[in-house]
Amino acid sequence: MSAPEDSPRALRRRLRAARRGLDRRAQQANARAIVRHLVRAHVLRGAKRIALYVAADGEPDVWELLERMPARGRRWYLPVLRGHARGRLWLVRHRPGEPLRPNRFGIPEPVRRRRHIQPVHALDLMLLPLVGFDAQCNRLGMGAGFYDRSLASLRRRRHWRRPLLVGIAHECQRVDQLTPQPWDVPLDAVVTEAGVYRGEGRGASGEWRGARD
Repeated sequence: MSAPEDSPRALRRRLRAARRGLDRRAQQANARAIVRHLVRAHVLRGAKRIALYVAADGEPDVWELLERMPARGRRWYLPVLRGHARGRLWLVRHRPGEPLRPNRFGIPEPVRRRRHIQPVHALDLMLLPLVGFDAQCNRLGMGAGFYDRSLASLRRRRHWRRPLLVGIAHECQRVDQLTPQPWDVPLDAVVTEAGVYRGEGRGASGEWRGARD
């Protein structure tokens, strides 16, 4: 839980330390529980284009989803740093077994990119890492703004096609309250090992039936 005097920088530092402080056994147990919640959720069963991430810095590793969810026309995408548009991300298709290479932050990215890039608004579901969150599904990111800039166009798509945005976190990353910034794109839900927190968007509906909360 956050203290009133926490600045965003201090809060990020404390929450990152908390998730990194989880031992390997706790990390794995939390990740397995999160994957179970996701697999049971109707929202994931119906999604065909799904963006996920490669875990780093103590983030929950949900890579098991690629094994647990049958193909059935489903495609997976990973974030890639855009060289010509700094501070933004591409979402590039990835098939299990295809090569990855580390970016400048040491996070693996797909090597194959041409013709495999998907616009953010054309995805069905995005699983996003985060540093902190509250029960209203406000998200605190790393502070570099990569996801914020990449998702900025979605603020104009509330009634158009857009993906469900689902944050993934350990329960120890939950705080009492976060103050949304004007550039923030609201999450539809956050999933931790404890269950599902629903936002006020589409993810608050019956699409999460079957997931424990």
